[in-house]
Amino acid sequence: MDFCEKWKDLPKSPSLKNLTQERFGVLKESQHAAVQDLTRVHIESFDQAVTDGLSRVVQAIPPLEFTVKNDKISLSFVEAMIHNPVVTKGNICREMKVFPAECRGRRCTYKGKIVADVTWSINGVPKGTIKQSLGHVPIMVKSKLCNIYGMSPKELVEHHEEAEEMGGYFIVNGIEKVIRMLIMPRRNYPIAMSRPKWKSRGQGYTQYGISMHCVKEEHTAINMNLHYLENGTVMLNFIYQKELFFLPLGFALKALVDFTDFQIYQELIKGREDNSFYKSCVAEMLRIVMEEGCTTRCKVLNYLGERFRVKLNLPEWYTSEQCAHFLLDECLCIHLKSDVEKFYLLCLMTRKLFTFAKQECMEENPDSIMCQEVLTPGRLYLMFLKEKMTSWLVSVKLAFNKRASRLNGGWTPENMMKLFNLGTDVTRSFEYLLATGNVTSKTGLGMLQNTGLCVVADKLNFIRYLSHFRCIHRGAAFAKMRTTSVRKLLPESWGFLCPVHTPDGEPCGLMNHMTAICEIVAPTLPTTSLPALLCSLGVVPVDASPGQNFADCYPVILDGTVVGWLESELAPAVVESLRTFKVLRERKIPPWTEIVLVPKTGKASLYPGLFLFTTPCRLVRPVRNLALGKEELIGTFEQLYINVGILEDEIEPGVTTHQELFPHSMLSVVANFIPYSDHNQSPRNMYQCQMGKQTMGFPLHSFMDRSDNKLYRLQTPQSPMVRPYMYDHYNLDNYPSGTNAIVAVISYTGYDMEDAMIVNKSSWERGFAHGSIYKTELVDLTQKVTGDDGVVFGTTPDDPKVNGKLDADGLPYIGSTLKYGDPFYCSINVNTGDSHIHYYKSQETCVVDNIKICSNDHGTGHFKRVCITVRIPRNPTIGDKFASRHGQKGILSRLWPTEDMPFTESGMTPDILFNPHGFPSRMTIGMLIESMAGKSGALHGLSHDATPFTFSEQNSALEYFGEMLRAGGYNYYGTERLYSGLSGLELEADIFIGVVYYQRLRHMVSDKFQVRTTGARDKVTNQPVGGRNIQGGIRFGEMERDALLAHGSSFLLHDRLFNCSDRSVAQVCMDCGSLLSPLLEKPPPSWSSMRHRKTVCTLCGKSDSIDSVSVPYVFRYFVAELAAMNIKVKLDVK
Repeated sequence: MDFCEKWKDLPKSPSLKNLTQERFGVLKESQHAAVQDLTRVHIESFDQAVTDGLSRVVQAIPPLEFTVKNDKISLSFVEAMIHNPVVTKGNICREMKVFPAECRGRRCTYKGKIVADVTWSINGVPKGTIKQSLGHVPIMVKSKLCNIYGMSPKELVEHHEEAEEMGGYFIVNGIEKVIRMLIMPRRNYPIAMSRPKWKSRGQGYTQYGISMHCVKEEHTAINMNLHYLENGTVMLNFIYQKELFFLPLGFALKALVDFTDFQIYQELIKGREDNSFYKSCVAEMLRIVMEEGCTTRCKVLNYLGERFRVKLNLPEWYTSEQCAHFLLDECLCIHLKSDVEKFYLLCLMTRKLFTFAKQECMEENPDSIMCQEVLTPGRLYLMFLKEKMTSWLVSVKLAFNKRASRLNGGWTPENMMKLFNLGTDVTRSFEYLLATGNVTSKTGLGMLQNTGLCVVADKLNFIRYLSHFRCIHRGAAFAKMRTTSVRKLLPESWGFLCPVHTPDGEPCGLMNHMTAICEIVAPTLPTTSLPALLCSLGVVPVDASPGQNFADCYPVILDGTVVGWLESELAPAVVESLRTFKVLRERKIPPWTEIVLVPKTGKASLYPGLFLFTTPCRLVRPVRNLALGKEELIGTFEQLYINVGILEDEIEPGVTTHQELFPHSMLSVVANFIPYSDHNQSPRNMYQCQMGKQTMGFPLHSFMDRSDNKLYRLQTPQSPMVRPYMYDHYNLDNYPSGTNAIVAVISYTGYDMEDAMIVNKSSWERGFAHGSIYKTELVDLTQKVTGDDGVVFGTTPDDPKVNGKLDADGLPYIGSTLKYGDPFYCSINVNTGDSHIHYYKSQETCVVDNIKICSNDHGTGHFKRVCITVRIPRNPTIGDKFASRHGQKGILSRLWPTEDMPFTESGMTPDILFNPHGFPSRMTIGMLIESMAGKSGALHGLSHDATPFTFSEQNSALEYFGEMLRAGGYNYYGTERLYSGLSGLELEADIFIGVVYYQRLRHMVSDKFQVRTTGARDKVTNQPVGGRNIQGGIRFGEMERDALLAHGSSFLLHDRLFNCSDRSVAQVCMDCGSLLSPLLEKPPPSWSSMRHRKTVCTLCGKSDSIDSVSVPYVFRYFVAELAAMNIKVKLDVK
């Protein structure tokens, strides 16, 4: 994890070397480091989880003890291991390994086997160890367990992958799924919060509390609160198995340590010795425990064990004391190993709570990034795995209870293995988690949500794909909240979360993206040597007394453990030394340590103390440490108390301690691709971040090997003339997403009103923005024809219906064109010889691109599954959406003949005419600069650097590019004289014309238009169904009805809502007014079927009172439903 060198070798400016040097397409020796970094968070956290994390989980799962037939049986895990993905047993093949490309193609899951060593003992006598398979778990692509780990680009291409394959996702049922990163409360840090709804928790509760998200080393999490009560006492509240429990603080403190009441009292009042109210409160809390008769630690433990035993599901032979110990281990400050450490932490939290309740310190904002960390994919995976392994033990216990009576031969290893195989394996639950994103869990995993944890990694284009891996979501619970405070952009998140790259609309401010330089800490290092180091620097241990009053000392907290006290005068020097050790990598201090000294200010500010964090899952980012001249990683909490300058002239000696690596370090990867984004209005940059992810570009190179449902491809993409250097840093020329177009800013013909744009027809004919869509259909005959094993692909010879359109194997020829109603594929039953043709259903003509023949997991599927990929050409038509890189979106309104377009002196006609009214209100000046820069770049053969913050008031872009244009013989301001395409006369105004990079977006008219004459109807109401896919109608609703009524066009209304919907002719009896009673008379057998039958009213018994009326069919249905409820409807027919 070497952070230092990464940002040193940024390209100074973009270059056109990929276009001018010959070796662009040749594969390199190694992959491009910057691109691999984009998904490193995911891969590192997963690697951590399946190596170090897995062994910790195995140690942390407690043995399961139960009795069967008067024998005490104990099961526990000793070791577990996840294997690389290989083919299932019983297959015959040359290559045992399974590679990701095959799983995508066959639409199956990329998974490895998990094997655990389970020891069992009877009545405390160990009986041995059994290697037991617990099922299969999905493997992250490019992690250490993946079969393409560490491959060179050449080897990757041989295995049908991208040369720059980034990994970081799972493959479930052939779909690439990413585990979403969620924001969690910062682990092991007490957060002061005031929540008015806490008052409703019971009598005497106030809104003041201290909340703590405790996380163990193997990532098991629990939420714990301290509540301040009106009578000055404190209630401890924790969650176990999704249930809320309350415990007065005095009981917890006395149960943890064998101190006298006076010692506990002294510890609690440290630093507040002169506050008589506080002292009386502490005495009151200890008196409550005494009143219950709990004088010693043993009595308190017995007292707690008796009360909590019902909820803990422990074996009946546990004593009350053991139950209480279990409770303290599982629910109180679980991140700490010893009870004494827990005691000191609870005392610190109590002091903070009283300080907060008396308004002597500020509340911390839980929405601020300083109090937050990230739920990484590896951590969720590990928590889920731990829970599933625990539930496997429980399922084995159930199997014991069921089957033990029937076992012959007692407890032999063979019988044990039989029982172990009855346990529920983890395969299904893991696939369900990744396929749906829903987590099913007994404990809730310490999270606020259990849905939406996974998203599909769309390969719509490369920018969309990479942004999935940099996205951080606030959580589904906040999307429903009515308040906007959660969504606010707070100044603390500078440099960690991008201020621009967030969607507009519902998820705005909840779905954020990490900046390009931001990292998430994955590794953990043991911190056992740190307390000794701190003591050598002047920290007094927690149980000793410092030289000054406690009120003049800072508590020192390392990863949620109270280490000791530090005198106020020494604190800045200690922090300085620690920071030096951290940057120079000395004294075993990890480089990702966060060192925060929250100072005493004399006012009600944050609760003071020296906090050290080395835990994983925190956000960190590199800045330059000016004193040492090296890069240093700073955290979100640390940033509040550090002075970071951006540019050279901002640095104040003695005040500024750090400097940003570059001015655009606050932008995300996607926002870094916007040219001159500092010259645009902020919302336009937000729009471009969204539209850059909807571009029809070049998503991947291995089109022949992919079988995604839908892929967009631009036929003739280009490298932009004007671009930020980050574009080259991420080698985006491999996945271009647009075309350089000559754009004239002119209002011409009126076809360009309201963001429409006119495109030159000749440019279109030459291939401007031509593209196609690849659609793949997986045909599985085992699902189509159930029960019959003999159905395979094939045709009967000389079948007239096939008409030479299909090959002998029943599949279409590659490269053939399919129209609506053509044979698509044909299946044949080997036993009966019957063939069945399936026809091509889509209205769009397509070309068969490739066909892959697949099998099933066991290698027994004989020619029953194929993937047919078709290519639909989609050249721009009127109504297709385009956009520049500045949030200026528009639709193509006319393909204008080139002879009628305005032309310049040299006879050049523009590709696009852009309406000048798009600029004034939107203020996208970046587009104007790009136009001038592109024009000068085209003249001088340069690629201009469009990185934001390169130009300023003193060094203006207009002057720079104006001079370049003047040097090329053009007007300084980027304008030219144009001649009318209709009359050939010179236009009076100077027209601004230049080169702008245009993107074609995926929203096309062909996917949106909806038309229906007649078609499917609803079974019950007989009204037309809705929905574009099933050729449904468009709903003519209440408001549309009002519009027609207002126009007075009632006949049209009658036509829409009655004649074209569900008009039906019904028989009604004029006398009794019933719609239901008129029925056709029942003919005697002697009648011929041609004879006319009368309609008779069954109530009146007459046939001459029946008449026909036209009513909506829904009305008849309604009358029948009312009749079922015993309500009669009479029609008064005039």
